[in-house]
Amino acid sequence: MPISEYAFFASSRSAGKIISFMGNDYTIRELDEHSFDDGFDFAIFSAGADVSRKYAPIAASCGCTVIDNSSAFRMINNVPLIVPEVNINKAFENPGIIANPNCSTIQAVVALKPLDIKYKLRRIIFSTYQAVSGAGQNGIEDFKATMQGKPAKKFPYPIFNNCIPHIDKFEESGYTKEEMKMINETRKILDKPSLPVTVTAVRVPVTNCHCESINIEFKKDFDLEELIGILKSAPGIVVLDNPNENIYPLPTLVSGKNDVYVGRIRRDYSVKYGINLWIVADNIRKGAATNAVQILKALIEHEKCQFY
Repeated sequence: MPISEYAFFASSRSAGKIISFMGNDYTIRELDEHSFDDGFDFAIFSAGADVSRKYAPIAASCGCTVIDNSSAFRMINNVPLIVPEVNINKAFENPGIIANPNCSTIQAVVALKPLDIKYKLRRIIFSTYQAVSGAGQNGIEDFKATMQGKPAKKFPYPIFNNCIPHIDKFEESGYTKEEMKMINETRKILDKPSLPVTVTAVRVPVTNCHCESINIEFKKDFDLEELIGILKSAPGIVVLDNPNENIYPLPTLVSGKNDVYVGRIRRDYSVKYGINLWIVADNIRKGAATNAVQILKALIEHEKCQFY
C-alpha cells in the first residue's frame, strides 16, 4: 500500500524493543496521550478494549482514522462495523473510528451476505467450534500445558481432549458474551436489527482456525446448484464441497489463508427453505488482521478516488 511511514506503539513494557516489518526495523514507542500529535492518517488498534476506549478517541481527535480490533466500539450506533466483502461503503462514513467485528462473526457474514441478497434471511442458527488462538497466546499456552497434564490457567477446564461450551462470561440470559456478540454484530453488519439469530459457541482443542456450522432459513426457495454458484462467485469465499471424495474445509487446510472456506452445503429438509453450511476461516487472519488491513486498503483507495 502507498504508505510512507509506519510507527509501532505499545505499553511501557515493550517500548524500546525492535520490531522487523516489511524489511525494515522499527523501535517500538510507548503509547501515550501525545502519540498521535505527529499527524498520522490511520491507526490499527489491537490492544484490547480498555486501551481502545482511552486512546482511539484521542487519535480520532487528531485527524487519524482508527480501525479498532477490540469490542469497545462495535455496537455504538454511529461507528461502522465493517467486513469489506459485505458493507465497505459504510466505512467511508465514520466518526474517526471504524470497528473490526468479532472473528466468528466476520467469517459468517461473508457467506451470509450474498445468500441474503438472493434469498432473504429468515432465521440463523450458529454453532461455533473456536480454536484456542482465539483466546490469545494464553489460550495456546493452556492447550500445550493441559496436553502435558498440567492444570488449566486460561480456560475453566483443561482444553486438551475436551470441548468447552463456554467462551467469555455468562450473562443472565444464559448466553455468553461471545454468543451475544455474534447475535448483535450479525444483525448490525447485515442491517437487520430484528433478524432471529441464536448461537452456541464452543472452545475446541484446535490451535488455529474457527469452524462454524450454520443453519439458515430463507424467505424464498432456492435451487441448490444456483446457491452453490452464488457462493463460488462471491468475494472472499472458497467453496470446498465434494462429499464423494471427502472434500470439505478443515483447519489444517485453511490456517494461514485469508479467505473464508465453505463446504458441507446441503438442504435442511426440516424446514421449508433451509440450508446447512460448514464454514472455516483463519481467526487470526480473516478473523482479525486481514479484515483490518482490507479496511485500511479500501480507505486509502477511496481517498485516492476522491482526490482524482
